[in-house]
Amino acid sequence: MDILDKLLNQTITLYLSGKWKIEGLLIGAGSDVLVIYNAGELFYIPTAHVQQIRECRDDEISFDNEDIDLLKDISLRKVLMNAKGMFTEIFVSPSQPIHGYITNVLNDYFTFYSPVYKTMFIPFNHLKWLIPYKENQTPYGLVKEQLPLHPSFMNLSRTFEIQLQKLIGKIVMVDLGAEPYQIGQLINVHTNIIEMVNAKQKTVLLPVNHIKTIHFQ
Repeated sequence: MDILDKLLNQTITLYLSGKWKIEGLLIGAGSDVLVIYNAGELFYIPTAHVQQIRECRDDEISFDNEDIDLLKDISLRKVLMNAKGMFTEIFVSPSQPIHGYITNVLNDYFTFYSPVYKTMFIPFNHLKWLIPYKENQTPYGLVKEQLPLHPSFMNLSRTFEIQLQKLIGKIVMVDLGAEPYQIGQLINVHTNIIEMVNAKQKTVLLPVNHIKTIHFQ
C-alpha cells in the first residue's frame, strides 16, 4: 500500500468500524492489513475495518527493529498462515477477546482453537485484529503441555457456508452465545441463512454474513 509508505515508522491513530480506536507506530502496510506497534505488542489489523487514518503530532513511540521493510509485502492470509500454531489474542467484537491459536486457514475462514471454546470457525471478514503472544507467554497461565495442537477432527470445507452444513444436527454457539437466541441446534443451512432451534424449540434464522464466530463442544 504505497500511499502509506510515508507513514511507516510514524505514530498514527486508526479509527475502526464499531467506534474502535487504536493508536501506535505503523511498522507494516500490506495489501489488506496494517501492523501497529504499541506497548510492546503488535496489532495486525485488516484494512477492511479501517475507516480513518490520522497521523499523530506527538510521536513518542519507538520500535527498535531494522526489519520494517519486511512488513511491506504482507497480506491478511500470510499473517494468518504465519500465525498457525502460535498463541494469539484475536478480536471479533470489542468486549470479547478470544485466546488460543489458529489451526487451519481456508478460502474465506479460519479455524481457531481456544482452551475455553474449543474449535471455532471464524470468517476472515469478521476478524478485527490479531495480537501475537510474547515468547513464553501462554493463555490463562497454562503450561504448553496442556495446550497441544488441536486440529479439527472433521473434514474441513474450503468455504465457510459449506462448512456450516457439516454442523447440522449439532448444538452450536454463534458469536460466543452472547445472546440466548445465538445458542441452539443447527437444523439447516439455506442460501446465506442458517436455521436453528433454541432451547424453547423456537426457530431462529440468522444471516450467514453476520456470523462472526461459530463453535460447538
